[in-house]
Amino acid sequence: MEVIFFDEDIEIFLTKLEKPTIAKVLRTIDLLERFGNQLGMPHSKNIDRKLFELRIRGQQEIRLIYTFHNNRAVILHGFVKKSQKISRKDLDIAQQKLLVLDKI
Repeated sequence: MEVIFFDEDIEIFLTKLEKPTIAKVLRTIDLLERFGNQLGMPHSKNIDRKLFELRIRGQQEIRLIYTFHNNRAVILHGFVKKSQKISRKDLDIAQQKLLVLDKI
């Protein structure tokens, strides 16, 4: 399955991470490419009906929120995890991008 970024904000976010963390993120994205919607815990978790989180563990806990659209995985938003729950702000950003994607 093809994995794409919704916009360049995600690429910018990823380039600012530490090198070992970038490697883990890329490995996890590769798993998403290989297994698609069959990818489950501990790498992927369903957030709601259309949104999923790609979970990258390590010194920096990274979350990439993604959805499936036209037989592709679209990464909508990324952030460094700082608490147990996904912040309302991060969820809102992903949901706004999802609304734009649904109009395409």
